[in-house]
Amino acid sequence: MSVRPFFDRATSTFSYLVDDGAGTCAVIDPVMGYEASSGCTNHIAADAVADAIVQRGLAVQWLLETHAHADHLSGAPYLQQRFGGMLAVGSGITAVQRAFRGVFNAEDLAVDGSQFQYLFADGEEFRIGRLQARALHVPGHTPADVAYLVEDPAGGASAVFVGDTLFMPDVGTARCDFPGGDAHQLYRSVQRLLALPRDTCLYVCHDYPPAGREATPRTTVAAQRAGNIHVRDGIGEEDFVALRRARDATLAMPVLMLPSVQVNIRAGNLPPAEANGVAYLKIPVNCL
Repeated sequence: MSVRPFFDRATSTFSYLVDDGAGTCAVIDPVMGYEASSGCTNHIAADAVADAIVQRGLAVQWLLETHAHADHLSGAPYLQQRFGGMLAVGSGITAVQRAFRGVFNAEDLAVDGSQFQYLFADGEEFRIGRLQARALHVPGHTPADVAYLVEDPAGGASAVFVGDTLFMPDVGTARCDFPGGDAHQLYRSVQRLLALPRDTCLYVCHDYPPAGREATPRTTVAAQRAGNIHVRDGIGEEDFVALRRARDATLAMPVLMLPSVQVNIRAGNLPPAEANGVAYLKIPVNCL
């Protein structure tokens, strides 16, 4: 198994190409570029992943989303159009769709997750070529968050793609103040991940490094338990919840939240084009 990270500096997002070593791969959390000032999209970040797929001669089996992102648009439909593969997310996506359909007055939006080709149940096992994998429901940041645990067939440390549940130890954890978010749930989800073997590799979806450190995609359970500023060993649930709520109260809304969410609850697709052939994104005024 090999894991190749791709970092999009515009959104501080890590995407991953997981290669089973025998010609099959999965892409996790790919990015579509979006320029808020012009409303223009681009495929620069997704093309970097695409180039690696072509260079390695890989077949894409899965396009995996850890959740409906609020800070970048998904590049999964673009990669699926080029390479095929099954676009999947956790079954909790339906709760996010229900929460936001009214916000965007999106009457056409089905809230059953049918925009995705597959919805994972908690604990459901699947394969990436010869790799054994499992979806873990880790709500808290949003109701839909899942982490993907992939086992090393050679017997090495497993890899877990944690989405926004955990960040690097010196950054902490994800916010919980979006619709459906819950700091108590996030704490319990984190504890589920930190109960894995200490050498388990954890791949984060974002990194916001302090000055003097480069963006880093990988940490371990041991490093998180020893040093995470929000949830290291010894920090209990009530202390975490108080810290998380206090911090969330100071955070501005992500710059791309409004375009990102309304696209990502549609599995990365833009709303249907109107009569003039143009797709439009909505900006709800004084709503959130």
